[in-house]
Amino acid sequence: MANNKDETEEPTAPGEKTSVISGDTFKGRLAEAVKEPPCLVLLVGPTRYIGKQWPITGTDLIIGRASQSQIYIDDRSVSKSHAKIILSELNEVSIVDLESTNKTVINGRPVPSLTPVRLQNNDQLKTGNVIFKFLERGNIEAMTSKDIHDRTQLDGLTKIFNKSSLLEHGIEAFKRAQLMQFPITVINFDLDHFKNVNDTHGHLAGDYVLKEIAELVKTKFIRGDDFFARFGGEEFVIILHGSTAAQGLEIAERIRLNIQKHQFVFEGNKLPITISAGVAEKSPSMADWDDLYKKSDMALYQSKNSGRNKVTKGTT
Repeated sequence: MANNKDETEEPTAPGEKTSVISGDTFKGRLAEAVKEPPCLVLLVGPTRYIGKQWPITGTDLIIGRASQSQIYIDDRSVSKSHAKIILSELNEVSIVDLESTNKTVINGRPVPSLTPVRLQNNDQLKTGNVIFKFLERGNIEAMTSKDIHDRTQLDGLTKIFNKSSLLEHGIEAFKRAQLMQFPITVINFDLDHFKNVNDTHGHLAGDYVLKEIAELVKTKFIRGDDFFARFGGEEFVIILHGSTAAQGLEIAERIRLNIQKHQFVFEGNKLPITISAGVAEKSPSMADWDDLYKKSDMALYQSKNSGRNKVTKGTT
C-alpha cells in the first residue's frame, strides 16, 4: 500500500539507517531560508575562518586585511582593502576589485580593477589565497552553513561561545582596538573549588552549575557589544569592547556578588558557589591578544592565591 504521509526520504549507503524528514519540516526550512540574506562563506583560508559566513545586508562592504574591514581576513595574501561588495536596491550583489596586489578572481577568471562584476549563485570568489563562496538571497545552503558554523562556535554545554571562537574574536578585537584607539578590557573568571562540587555531588551537578552561571552572566551582565565565552573547564572570559579597567572591575565585582548570592540547588542540595576574577585593560606595551589575555589570567591567579572569591586588577 502506498504511504500517503508527506515525507522526504534521503538516500543512504547500504546498511545505514534511512533518515526521514517530514514534508512539513522541509517546507518550514524552505520558508526560513527565504529570509536569509545573500552571503559569503569562506571555503579556503586561515583555519579559524573556515565556514564563517558574512551576511550581505548593506552596501560598500570591504573585504580586506585592515582591521576596519567589514569582511576582515587576517591573511597576508589579502590586501588591506582588497575588494568591495555592492548591494543594489534590486538585491543584486556585485564585487569591485580595489586594485589589490593579488587580484580578485571569480571562478578562475581575474576581474578588472575598479569595475563592478555581478555575482551569481555559487560563484567562487578568490582574494589572494582566500576563497569564498557566494550564496544568493534565500539559498537554503546559507542557512545550513550558518547552522553548522554556529555549532562549531558554541560550547555544547553552556551554549555560549567556545575557546576556538574566543581566540578568533580576541585576536580581531585587539587589532581593532589598537587601530581605532579605543579601550578594550578582559574579565577572566573561574569557579572556586569546583573540583569539590564534582567530587561531592557528581559531574551532573557540576554541569548544572556551569550552565546556571553561563545563563546568569549572559542574561544579566552581557551588553550588546560584549563577548562571553567558556575557555574550558570552569573558566570563563568576557571581552568588554570600549570599556576601561575601572568599568571592568565594576562589572566583575557585580558578577562575583551575584554568583555568591545566587541559589544553586541541585537535586535538593544547595551548592555554595563563588568565583575568582582577574581584570586587565589593553595597554600600549601589549603587542597582541595573548598579552592582554595573559594579563587578565595573571590577575585571576592573584585572586585565587590571595584567598579566592575576589576580583583583582592586572598591573600594567
